[in-house]
Amino acid sequence: MSIPAIELMTALRSGQSTAPRLTWYGPDSERVELSGRVLDNWVAKTSNLLQDELDAEPGMRLRLDLPAHWKSVILALAAWQLGMEVVFDDAEAELLATADPGPGAAAGGFDAVLAVSLPALAMRWPGELPTGVLDYAAEVRSHGDFFMPHIDPEAQRPAVRTAGGTTHAHGALLDDFAAEHEAGLRLLVPAEDGLEMALAQSLGSWKADGSVVLVHPDVEVTGKLRSAERISGI
Repeated sequence: MSIPAIELMTALRSGQSTAPRLTWYGPDSERVELSGRVLDNWVAKTSNLLQDELDAEPGMRLRLDLPAHWKSVILALAAWQLGMEVVFDDAEAELLATADPGPGAAAGGFDAVLAVSLPALAMRWPGELPTGVLDYAAEVRSHGDFFMPHIDPEAQRPAVRTAGGTTHAHGALLDDFAAEHEAGLRLLVPAEDGLEMALAQSLGSWKADGSVVLVHPDVEVTGKLRSAERISGI
């Protein structure tokens, strides 16, 4: 069964697939640019990792204990493509993706924990991980570039539960959760507004055939950056 998240990934990899869709500005002069095709590739690999390594399936919950970041956006898209529910803060979940995988995370009652190293060029987690915690950066690249779900997702299942407790179903993800934007905008998304807001803004931009420039709080949004990225919306 096709759900909006799957249709969105199909559109991003097929329509103007080489154009930038997600650009990240991070600390230490980080700049990561993902075209539609490359974004879809990362999402497919991540969906395969969740499904094949962590036994993720429709209806399961993934808690994103992460800041607004290009990797957290990919994890959310991958979960939605699988038909999972994305949750935040201290919400109960079967799976956890976190940038702070200390002993407490491993002992938190999750079926599985993903450690997500945020530096752009990190090929693995810097240091030892607790037993049972999987290294996202080290594992994701080995998975396939094309995703086929083992179980078809269902449109009526929850796709996201906001920090305020509102739940949006998969079938309404792009209508109820995504922000409204004009067509074709190159949208500036400040990471300091939080992951939930970044996801809503990004989905709305892509729904309207736009693109996103996600900027870390430590990065100054100068006129030069706006001009270089051709930002046309805030």
